[in-house]
Parts: sequence; C-alpha cells; structure tokens
Amino acid sequence: MHLHILGICGTFMGGLAALAREAGHRVTGCDAGVYPPMSEQLRELGIELIEGYGADQLALQPDVWVVGNVVSRGNPLMEAVLDAGLRYMSGPQWLAEHVLHGRHVLAVAGTHGKTTTTSMLAWILEATGRQPGFLVGGVPQNFGVSARLGSGPAFVIEADEYDTAFFDKRSKFVHYRPRTAVLNNLEFDHADIFDDLAAIERQFHHLVRTVPSSGRLVVNAREAPLQRVLDKGCWSEVVRFGGAEGFEARGEPHDFEVLRNGQAVGHVRWELLGEHNQLNALAAIAAAEHLGVAPQAAAEALGAFRNVRRRLEVRGTAGGVTVYDDFAHHPTAIRTTVDGLRRRVGKARILAVFEPRSNTMKLGTMKAQLPWALEAADLTFCHSGGLSWDAAQALAPMGAKAQVADSIDGVIAQVLAAVRPGDHVLCMSNGSFGGIHGRLLEALAAR
Repeated sequence: MHLHILGICGTFMGGLAALAREAGHRVTGCDAGVYPPMSEQLRELGIELIEGYGADQLALQPDVWVVGNVVSRGNPLMEAVLDAGLRYMSGPQWLAEHVLHGRHVLAVAGTHGKTTTTSMLAWILEATGRQPGFLVGGVPQNFGVSARLGSGPAFVIEADEYDTAFFDKRSKFVHYRPRTAVLNNLEFDHADIFDDLAAIERQFHHLVRTVPSSGRLVVNAREAPLQRVLDKGCWSEVVRFGGAEGFEARGEPHDFEVLRNGQAVGHVRWELLGEHNQLNALAAIAAAEHLGVAPQAAAEALGAFRNVRRRLEVRGTAGGVTVYDDFAHHPTAIRTTVDGLRRRVGKARILAVFEPRSNTMKLGTMKAQLPWALEAADLTFCHSGGLSWDAAQALAPMGAKAQVADSIDGVIAQVLAAVRPGDHVLCMSNGSFGGIHGRLLEALAAR
C-alpha cells in the first residue's frame, strides 16, 4: 500500500516510516520543517519528504493517511483529508495492525529510561540469536538504526504514554498489546495533556489491562505509583526488580552481580554509569527471561551494549574542554544525568547548559525542581527563549552558579566567558539546541 505520513520527522513516525518501507510499502511524508537527523535517515531509505502541510498533497492519493500526534485540527492537509472523507488512522494503530499483530511484543513503558531500556532489551535478544524487530525513540549504537522489522517472533517497542492523535486521546502504548510489559518508573510529566499523576496512572492501568494472563509485567519495586497501578487490577505474572524480591543488583553500577531472589544469576561489566542504568539493565534482563533468555546470557550480552546516541554522548574535546550531548529534559532526568557525569569526572568542573523545551517544561510546571535537578553542577546556563515564566527567578536559589540568556548566542557567550581547560560542558535538551555542541567546540578550538 501507499502510506502518506503527516509529521514524519518525529522519532516515532520516522521509525514507523522505516518499518513500512522495509515491509515493501510505498512511503511518502510531510512535516513542518523537514529536519535532521530523521530527514536524512528517511531520504537514505528513498522516502519522499514534502515540506509543510499543503492541501495540494491530496493529489498523491495514498491508500491511507497516517497521522502523527503533532497534527491538530486546523492543519490544512488534515482538514482536506477530513472534508474528502479519506481513510486515515494514527501511527500506533497502523503499527499495531500491520507490524505488531502476531508478534511477541515486548513494550517498555516509564517516565524515564524508555529509550535506553528498549535498546538494551533489543540488544540482549539480538546477541542471543533471536533477531528481534524493534522501534526505539532514538538511535541505539549497537544497531545504527531506530527501527527494523526483524526476522524473529519478538518485537521490542518503546511504549510512550503520550497521546496517540488528535482523534484518539489514549496513550500510544494502549495500541501495542504486549505479552511482556516493562513498567520502569512513573512520575508526573506531560502537563500539557495530563492534569495530575493519577491521570497517568489510569493510562498505565489501561496498558496493564491489555497484557494476557500468560504475559509478564516487569515492575520497578521502588515506585509507589506503579504499585497503585497494579492495585487497580492485575491479571498477569508480575516480576519485580530493584528490591529484595525478584531481580536486584549488588555492586557498582558499572560492575555488578545480578541477583534473582537473592541468588546470583549473572554479572554485568560495562561502560555505562549510574544507578538508573543498573535498574534499566535489571528490567531488560527480567523481560528477556520471559522469552527464554537465561539471566546469565542476558548479563553477558549487556557487556557489549553501547548506549543510545544523545545519552551522555561525548561530542568532542577542544581546548582541553569536553562537550557532551544529552536528551535529558525532565528535572529527574537532568539530575540523574548530572549525577552520572559527576561520578565519571570526579572533582572536575561541570558546566550544565540546558533549555526547558518540552511542553511540560515550557508550561513551567516543574520550574521549582530545577535548582534541585542541577545541584551537582558547578555552573548552570539556561536558554530561556520562548518561555512564559521567569527562568532567572526559578534559578535564583542557585545564586551566582546560574546564568540565563534568551538566545543561544547569549548562552554560548556566557559559557565561553566561564569555561576553562579541564571543564566538562553538558548540554541537555530534547531538541537540536541550535547546534550548540558544534558551535561551542568550534569556538573553543579557535581560542
């Protein structure tokens, strides 16, 4: 069939496009500002991309219009599709019907760590010969692509709680019908669509309702909100991690024993840092076990795991300064990332550079948590352009450790005035951040 995808440059829709192309379908797509890296990946696959949402795209006459959740009523192409009575569906629905049906779906849900844990799980299955399909909201370095069909029965998918489309306000993950579901953690996020934590817990319970009785729920034992989700009703096997019951870790995050009900069942030695990644590993090992992968084999596979791009990724070193790129944008993720870098660099100075870019952060819902999130950094620089709240006021408890600028040029100037050889500059955003990493490296090299 011919699919035309509205909002094709998002990580999920771009991954869906790659899967459809691999399955032999003709794929075209459009977006407002066709942008890399997804635009480059898609063009390499031979997918025609159109800039903007002009109604003249009706002339393409695809078999189905696949609508991303970036599209809302008033979009000229969507209005034309509706007026013409043409066939349309959401990305998650198309994926469920044409890719996931008949597969053993392993879905990884949670506020944090979805992309990394999904990548770990896909790698464990790959390394143990199971040739899984996967769709990840990032680029796992072990694979070099964000999605593939795979020839085995397993399909690993990052299961997002964000809504599906303007006409389907359920969370995306309700469409996936997993046999194995990881509930990694849960806290308030997406303030633009959820009123409170209870509303997100309700969506997580909708996911739990879709897991069969022969299925498995892999649940973080440390998360009270996840226990509340299970208390609403649970019909599947529950395997916990992070507590005394089920899977736990003993040792340092980069070198630890894996225990199952107190018995050693494997050993992980790898390059990743941070307790959060240790927990992600336990979740992936517990999920892979449901497919018959022995924990020891899963732990060995993780020794060769390379993290997803944009997860404390070193972008370069210039003038004795190392510049990192990280996707962190929620206060908890920012704190975890800064703490992880602190463990790596010891007493060296960390300059945290971030932009509150997600819809939740733009609303200012979590601004009071930012000083806590950035506590382990020596200096902080915030890009405040486009915010409706006062970033300087929110960061005031940090005193002279925090600076704010309303342009990326301004942030770069502030960083260059403060940075010195031996420093580590950590740039955090869920967008491209105006190419700040490369611009900083160029300016440092020219000094």
